[in-house]
Amino acid sequence: MRVTPVPFDPALGAVLDAMPRAEGPAPSPDGVAAVRDSASAIPLPTVAEVIGGRAIDAEERTVPGPEGAPPLDVTVLRPRGATGPVPGLFNIHGGGMISGHRHQDTPRLADLVEELGVVAVNVEYRLAPEHPDPAPVEDCYAGFRWMAGHAAELGVDPGRLVVMGGSAGGGLSAGVCLLARDRGGPVPAGQLLLCPMLDDTNTTVSSHQYDGSGTWQREMNVLAWRALLGERAGDPAAGVSPYAAPSRADDLSGLPPAFVEAGSAELFRDEDVAYASRIWAAGGRAELHIWQGAFHGFDVFAPDHEITRAALAARLSWLRRVLGL
Repeated sequence: MRVTPVPFDPALGAVLDAMPRAEGPAPSPDGVAAVRDSASAIPLPTVAEVIGGRAIDAEERTVPGPEGAPPLDVTVLRPRGATGPVPGLFNIHGGGMISGHRHQDTPRLADLVEELGVVAVNVEYRLAPEHPDPAPVEDCYAGFRWMAGHAAELGVDPGRLVVMGGSAGGGLSAGVCLLARDRGGPVPAGQLLLCPMLDDTNTTVSSHQYDGSGTWQREMNVLAWRALLGERAGDPAAGVSPYAAPSRADDLSGLPPAFVEAGSAELFRDEDVAYASRIWAAGGRAELHIWQGAFHGFDVFAPDHEITRAALAARLSWLRRVLGL
């Protein structure tokens, strides 16, 4: 497919130009370790460093995983001195389902806990290819069920829980909401899907526009889906689970309200727009934001950009409305 990419915002393009470029051969299934090494080279502050002097209490917990699977590590962030049940956020980290760690999202969650007075549970899930589908989404669903089932202990209102995540975490959040609907599980109050990874087929225009540019490129996306799904990835006749690749879902009715965000200059743009549109077509509620000239993960790499400030304000507005704050 011959395509012309949407240009990056000039200031964001400068951020991209200043980032180190990966050298060497194109990623392959044998190269997942290299992807993880590259991700781990970015230093993460500890939970204590992120919290600093803020009135937030952090607790590390080990909770039950799916039946027959290992337990899950979670981090619980609570506003200090909260009285009465407060809303909750269940967070799932990104990394293409092949890399990443829950603590990479601690800064985002600590800001939300402080700003909104909510409790956040941040889950660690098993990664592909060592743990292919359905391990990642089943881990996340088990973690969400634990949060809902222990709402009183956590000081959380079980009727005001939002499932959230970015990139792979956004796709897994959508999968958790589909599982909760289909299994009659806890009902989320909303799903906050930040540049979610939803479609294993890689057939959209935007999936071809960023083949070699941006922070998450086409070859990496193909690698990640193959690590998760094996030879089934991208095969329309392979019976890929909609819980793994939510764009595969035939029915998007009966889902909690969705907030869907992406940049106009990233490969997930078109699948994210399509997902929101299909929720509307099914009579559901979705709020869609496409930020002009923004690349994948722009808010993480360009925290002081005007687009990031606008995106954070939009997320906060939606959370306040969905959670009744």
